[in-house]
This record gives sequence, structure tokens and C-alpha cells, in this order.
Amino acid sequence: KLAGCTLFITGASRGIGKAIALKAAKDGANIVIAAKTAEPHPTLPGTIYTAAEEIEAAGGKALPCIVNVREEQQIINAVEKAVKTFGGIDILVNNASAISLTGTLETTTKKVNLMMDVNVRGTYLTSKACLPHLRKSKNPHILNLSPPMNLNPMWFKNHCAYTISKYGMSMCVLGMAEEFRGEVAVNALWPKTAIHTAAMDMLGGAGIEKQCRKTDILADAAYCILTKPKTFTGNFIIDEILLREEGVKDFDVYAIAPGHPLIPDFFLD
Repeated sequence: KLAGCTLFITGASRGIGKAIALKAAKDGANIVIAAKTAEPHPTLPGTIYTAAEEIEAAGGKALPCIVNVREEQQIINAVEKAVKTFGGIDILVNNASAISLTGTLETTTKKVNLMMDVNVRGTYLTSKACLPHLRKSKNPHILNLSPPMNLNPMWFKNHCAYTISKYGMSMCVLGMAEEFRGEVAVNALWPKTAIHTAAMDMLGGAGIEKQCRKTDILADAAYCILTKPKTFTGNFIIDEILLREEGVKDFDVYAIAPGHPLIPDFFLD
């Protein structure tokens, strides 16, 4: 279904971004890996080049690009390189994200800037750079990895800056879905439970993975969304709910430790 389609995925060198890339690669898609890890990181797995090798091995074509979404020129350069290499862009996945689950007084200005720059501004600028090309595609999609906007104060009180930044990504979905209705589909995807990534290990510590699902659940849900027509737009989708609607019954396959209780994700009451 995604054979020959070009996906521009931010933060695709590891975790959820890479899982979505590998799922599309199995169809023979072209993947632009727009991420900032070019040299091996001391604690985090993978670089844009190791991700490219995996994508090619899975059956896709890969274009690794060094992109820090805080740097607009790096985004623009990668978009131009993608169009030159693959002839256009059909899908944008805004996956790159920064997180600090700290209270107002504990969140340094540096961390506030990082979350606002990566999550909100990065998503906005990458969308802006890709949109002229997306509009030329037959079935264009933007997919933001961001939550439904739940204004229950409990989701603000412990990590106000992080919540504002993630809801900023969700507001991009609200606004752009309406602005480009009929031209480009714009949706949000969020997991029902915690997902096991390097970030989760950092936040949760040892043993946390048993309470998480694999990144595959988000890859499968993203694939469902990205293969729908562009009239499917403005939705805030929860992975499990969508997959149940698509007929998936066995969710144990997504569990790191089947049968173990799972941590519900943020922003879902």
C-alpha cells in the first residue's frame, strides 16, 4: 500500500519513529530519516545510518539526513534533499519529541526551551516545510505523535511545560486539518499504554519495560492511518481503540511481558 511513497519521519533513528519507518519499509516505501544522531550516542541505541541499514534490509529505500528540528535550515535542507532524491513527499510523521516531567519551579529555562522548540516549533516548521510538497501528492498525510487535548488540570499540575508542548503539537493537528481540509490529511496518534523506548527506560528506571508495550503497536496503528484516504482528517486517535476497530483482537503480541499489568499513558483519564 505504501510502495513508492515517500515518508519524512522526524526522530526516526530509534524508538517509535524507527518502528513506523520499518513498517512502511516492508511495503517498499522511501524513508527520509530526519534525526540528529549521526555519531553513536553513549547511552542511546542507533544512529541515522544504522536505521537506514535496517530500513533497506526491510525492503525500503532510506535517506539519512542530519536534522535537529530546532534548526529551521536543517529541516529545509532535508526536505529539498528528499524531493530531489525521491521526487516528492507523501507523508510527514512528526515524531521527534523532548520530555521533562518536572514541576514549574524545577524545570530549567533550558529544558522549557528544548520542549517548546522541539515539540511545538519543530512540528510547526517541519509541517510548513513539507506542506507545499504534500499538496502535490495523491494521498498526503501529516501524523503527529501527540495526545487528545484533555483539559483536566491533573495533566498540567505535575509537568506544566511538557503538557503545554505536547498540546501545542495537538493544536497543530486541529488547525492544519481544517486549513488543509480536502488537500492534506492531518491526524494525531497516541498510545493507550506506556511504550517501551529508550526514553521510557530513562524515565521509569529498571524493570519498567514489563509494564509497557512494544513500539510495534504504534507502527501498526500509524500504518492504518497513513493508508486511509485524505478525507480521514482532524482525528485524535488512540492506538488500541483504532486497532480494535480494525479487527485486532490479540493485544498480548504487543506486550513486552504478556499478562503483566500495563501503565496507562499520560493525558488519558
